[in-house]
Amino acid sequence: KMDRFVIRQPKGQPTQEKRTTGKVYRQATIESLRRVVVIEDIERFKSMLELSGQTKENLLLALTELNKKVPSKEVLRSTKIGHTVNKMRKHSDPEVSALAREVYTQWKTFIEENANKPSIEVRCDTQTEGLRSNARKLLAESMELEIDHALIENIEREVFHQCSRLINGAYRRTVRALVFALKHKADIRTQVRDSKLPVNQLVKSHKKQT
Repeated sequence: KMDRFVIRQPKGQPTQEKRTTGKVYRQATIESLRRVVVIEDIERFKSMLELSGQTKENLLLALTELNKKVPSKEVLRSTKIGHTVNKMRKHSDPEVSALAREVYTQWKTFIEENANKPSIEVRCDTQTEGLRSNARKLLAESMELEIDHALIENIEREVFHQCSRLINGAYRRTVRALVFALKHKADIRTQVRDSKLPVNQLVKSHKKQT
């Protein structure tokens, strides 16, 4: 019986609260671990870095987040993120190029020292990828661009990210809102194409709740 686990206080004696001293440990999520690599995040940051006219703020954001992870050789090979970061080392902005060098050097060193240690890779399932492909098709049509255009990839990946990497009601409604705006509002379409309206701001301003 559960009575065995109940500590009874004598009547009239106040209950004393225990005070804990020392460090307070924060629980880590699996995604916060350096060797756990979410492929979607790697692909998203890669598309952000490769987008023509990308803002310095977004370039630094992508590199800062990449600096928190150490992809395996297999991930580097399949996503080609190493090539992208390597190119960023020659960026005209000194802050961007310095951070890119830091990321590249850290990955290279870590992989050389931990070549035999596996990393955990998290990927989207086939059904999710199919639904996302349909969303990209609609976005491409609204922008009058090819489905594999870098801008279309950036927009869809940003929607997926802002919707907590879920194909939920918020994701579907946000895609619909973006498709409508990009199709019927030429000024917004032009601003996005000319990099005057950053993708993350575009998505944020049209994001719908679940």
